[in-house]
Amino acid sequence: MAGEATLILDGQEYRFPIREGTEGERAIDIQDLRARTGHITLDPGYGNTGSCESAITFIDGEQGILRYRGIPIEQFEQAPNFVEVAWLLIFGHLPSAEEYRIFSERLTAYANLDESMKHHFEGFPRSAPPMAILSAMINALSCFHPDFFELEDRDHFQAAAAGLISKIRTIAAYAYRHSVGRPYIYPHPGQRYVPNFLHMMFSQPYAEYVCDPIVKDALNLILILHADHEQNCSTSTVRMVGSSQANLFASCAAGVCALWGPLHGGANVAVLEMLDRIHRGHISPEDYVRLAKDKDSKVRLMGFGHRVYKNFDPRARMLANVAEKLLPTLGVRDPLLDIARRLEEIALEDPYFVDRKLYPNVDFYSGIILRAIGIPTNMFTVMFAIGRLPGWIAHWWEQAQTQGNRIARPRQIYVGPGVTDHVPREARV
Repeated sequence: MAGEATLILDGQEYRFPIREGTEGERAIDIQDLRARTGHITLDPGYGNTGSCESAITFIDGEQGILRYRGIPIEQFEQAPNFVEVAWLLIFGHLPSAEEYRIFSERLTAYANLDESMKHHFEGFPRSAPPMAILSAMINALSCFHPDFFELEDRDHFQAAAAGLISKIRTIAAYAYRHSVGRPYIYPHPGQRYVPNFLHMMFSQPYAEYVCDPIVKDALNLILILHADHEQNCSTSTVRMVGSSQANLFASCAAGVCALWGPLHGGANVAVLEMLDRIHRGHISPEDYVRLAKDKDSKVRLMGFGHRVYKNFDPRARMLANVAEKLLPTLGVRDPLLDIARRLEEIALEDPYFVDRKLYPNVDFYSGIILRAIGIPTNMFTVMFAIGRLPGWIAHWWEQAQTQGNRIARPRQIYVGPGVTDHVPREARV
């Protein structure tokens, strides 16, 4: 405990303990507020509410800091390895050589889907949103792996985590192949995590896709930068569903549904659509920014600002560097990148955006990089889900291991009608 806070209600004083985190963030512990005072707090959007204590990710939005298990996010940039970061988030430390070997072997062993699951894909129309398929198929996995329902020890859980992290890319690739009418490509036992995913996405029976090392590193980094972000909407959803002791598959499927929203995982799609509108509409970036600043205009500058970061999103800086290197290497001359760069320059010099601390966020560049790699726009949010899955698993497991964990059950302030008599149907006007 780091002191006490005093609350005065109707002339009576109540004292509540103050808890302090590793990095000095402080919270008033009000777990027994209602029991002692008869009051609850009202905090729509939970912007000032801590729902748990967690040792996974630290964010300082004012300073633009993001750390996974204490490691600054920037330290993963030089040799990005998504599998290592997944292990770090879930199990709390970087894997030893032996732990990495075993986990990688499990990822390879669990990559295939049960053959009968292919029929599930055929049941979806080709126009079905990939996120709908992803959520449904993750739920369907629980039917084929009931042995992962009761995760009683660390090794059993490790196998379930590896299975889900491995199979989500196979599901994603199959969903894409189904949407374009191409045959499913089996996972390659000799490929690493990212190249194997791109192999399943883009190989043909007569021509295997060869992953360029710079593409491998770029996509590894995108997945790493999306791997966890503290108590965001989808992660909070996974924890809430998991608090009922729902299994790992059901909880993560719920996370996919939460991520699907345009205010969350769909934000990078909105950025690309904005850049494309500017390009096709022959609007200069300067004119577009002018419209975005006009209160009477419905134009919005997408990809700027963040709910948490009040400084530059560190993930955006890293992806900006990746975009600058990747596109020339692939021979991609994307006018949307030029527009994005100019929008960034304008916004960072304009007092309107500077005063409001509206800096580019991670969504601003991720869509351009995915587009350059060849990922279709309707798969962008699926890529986000693949990256975020280790974070969801880590939070589900952390919560499951917490002593005294209770089912999540927020309160409300009722504002509906008072006591009202039922009116018989024949007497209703």
